[in-house]
Amino acid sequence: MSGEISLAQARRIALAAQGFLDKPHAAPTMRTLERTVARTGVLQIDSVNVLARAHLMPLFSRMGPYDTRLLHRATSSSPRRLVEYWAHCAAYMPVDLWPLMQHRMARYRAKGSRVEREQPDLLKQVLYRIRTEGAATPRQLDDGSERSKENWGWNWSATQEALDYLWITGELAVAERNAQFERIFDLPERVIPPTVLNQSTPSDAQAHRELIRRAARSLGVATELTLQDYYRMHHTQTKPAIAALVASGELQPVRVEGWKQPAYLDPQARVPRRVSAQALLSPFDPVVWYRPRSAALFDFHYRIEIYTPAAKRVHGYYVLPFLLGDRIAARVDLKADRRAGRLLVHAAYAEPSAPAHTADALAQELHRLARWLGLDEVTIASRGDLAAPLQAMISAQGALAGNLESPTGA
Repeated sequence: MSGEISLAQARRIALAAQGFLDKPHAAPTMRTLERTVARTGVLQIDSVNVLARAHLMPLFSRMGPYDTRLLHRATSSSPRRLVEYWAHCAAYMPVDLWPLMQHRMARYRAKGSRVEREQPDLLKQVLYRIRTEGAATPRQLDDGSERSKENWGWNWSATQEALDYLWITGELAVAERNAQFERIFDLPERVIPPTVLNQSTPSDAQAHRELIRRAARSLGVATELTLQDYYRMHHTQTKPAIAALVASGELQPVRVEGWKQPAYLDPQARVPRRVSAQALLSPFDPVVWYRPRSAALFDFHYRIEIYTPAAKRVHGYYVLPFLLGDRIAARVDLKADRRAGRLLVHAAYAEPSAPAHTADALAQELHRLARWLGLDEVTIASRGDLAAPLQAMISAQGALAGNLESPTGA
């Protein structure tokens, strides 16, 4: 490509890099899942379950309806394909990233923590119990110390802090999450495949280059700040890494129409003439998780409002962008009412660039999402300029047939 690309090209490159050109499978397999995670790089984890867990949605957005037991197998059964670590935020990442995170683990060890300074014996006791008794949650190891329900509902204790510190420093790994969404901790040698665990640790510079290389592969085209954000790196790490990859020809400097900052293109990125995506995006989807990028690419200004007081919310509590073609065409505030078997659309708003068929396409996607979640119907509230046409399309397409049982457990 030339040294300058249009904004439309940048959007299509970005969406292709994220897997929105991949051919969907009627019944996604483990191979489909691995291909999808190879595109996204990581799956961010979040505890909010008003619709579906955050790490489940990016796979649905790209693969369509899939059996979530695939992801459970990938993250909890040997040989593990994915493991949880602080790769973006808390996220599932391919296990081969474990050696590349050693520099991050070393930094956390050097920094230390309150529990390490004040209760070093607790760290030894917790580690000993897991080594001798096996994998456990903080609650299973808790000595009965007082627990706090601050920090947005998480139950913290000294044991929890100790386990989290041992995890972030690499002395423990997460074996899986249980039905209560608690981490189950174990020794790395009982979680990470030996072929990965026994690899030599790359130098910091090598790790930084590989993380930027992977970020560029997942982004297609990006500014330095966007590359830096993908694996939550520091500018002192990213600047030398980008310079080295430019020098080796693995990144190509480009100008993107309308962007003030210079950008970098993955020379292997696909440059499609058209992207025909139709997907609801989680607030934690890589397409939109870095808000300055979603504004620069799609002219889409977005924030998650779950921490905003209800009276001050603009669009709703849990709002998902709707990707149509290569633009974000709408946003909808969704909730899965599992007890009543309904997908609730509390509000629906069209974006200024929304095409005429947005309501029709969104209705199709809402029906598909409801079926995947095992819900019987889609219910539209009256809030938002897209609510009325969306309700008309939902009615025209017909109610979901019967109580369709979903095998996903989503």
